[in-house]
Amino acid sequence: MDHTYKNFYRQFYLKTGGFIPTKPLNKNLFPGDYFQIKNGEIVLLGNVYRNSIVPQHDIDLSDIITLNASNWNFSEGISKPYSGRGYGNNAMEGQFEFSKQILSFANNGSFIFRAEEPESIKINNWNEIQQQLIIKMTQTLFAFRELYIVTESATANCTTLAIAGAENAELELASDTENFGLVDIFGNENTKTIQSKDIEYYHRETKRKPAYFKAKKLVVQEDKLAYFISDFINKDNNGGEWIDTFFNSNFHNDIDYNSQMIMQNAQGYFLDMLQSNELNPNTALLYFKWVDANLDDVEKLFASYGD
Repeated sequence: MDHTYKNFYRQFYLKTGGFIPTKPLNKNLFPGDYFQIKNGEIVLLGNVYRNSIVPQHDIDLSDIITLNASNWNFSEGISKPYSGRGYGNNAMEGQFEFSKQILSFANNGSFIFRAEEPESIKINNWNEIQQQLIIKMTQTLFAFRELYIVTESATANCTTLAIAGAENAELELASDTENFGLVDIFGNENTKTIQSKDIEYYHRETKRKPAYFKAKKLVVQEDKLAYFISDFINKDNNGGEWIDTFFNSNFHNDIDYNSQMIMQNAQGYFLDMLQSNELNPNTALLYFKWVDANLDDVEKLFASYGD
């Protein structure tokens, strides 16, 4: 899956109030599933309920939540150059009439999405279990330094998605429905595809797959990162003198530490530079916290291999 899909993922997050489609599309994710993102793919590792990481007495899941359907029907870069009635002949029934539409996609990545009767289920007591999950997932049961936990899963009675793979892509549709309009025909169970041009993805899913999610991600506390960066730079301010002495050389030895660049990448290597046993079950809550998965994580789903 290339960057053709990226715009859909970003717009989905913004339109639905923070839900993210699974990657690959239509993959099942349930509340309590924990995963990592590797090379742009979601790698499912387990579930905190199935594996008894969260004890039975701490399980608290919501009833089915009805979501606002208007937030789950949207498009970008779509026009409808033709919408009208067509006529055909059937050997048994003679002439018949049908609705016909042509959808035009302006750009690579333009899309149209429709969902019927969206619903979700979520973890009710996240605030009560989040600290025990930090300790267990980073210290006592596992040693994760990068992790996501699904807190809410959404599904729909059926979903239909089409994404263009090039500029001026087209999708020609026909249906025996009496309704007119872009949304009415696209995604209708009676709609047939007559022909398409440069459509990268087109699928109608009729199973209630929990293929959209909200998640919490494990991150290092900001104050710990700030202290690490300050301490790291201060310790190396006199690095030039040490280089001259140790290597007995006159090599140019100015080292420019860009604090902004270090801050952007500190999450990855900060924990590796801690003193032995500095991070333990008693101190884990000082170093870690959970935050909402956001557009940064959508970007991560489309990172190049090896990033």
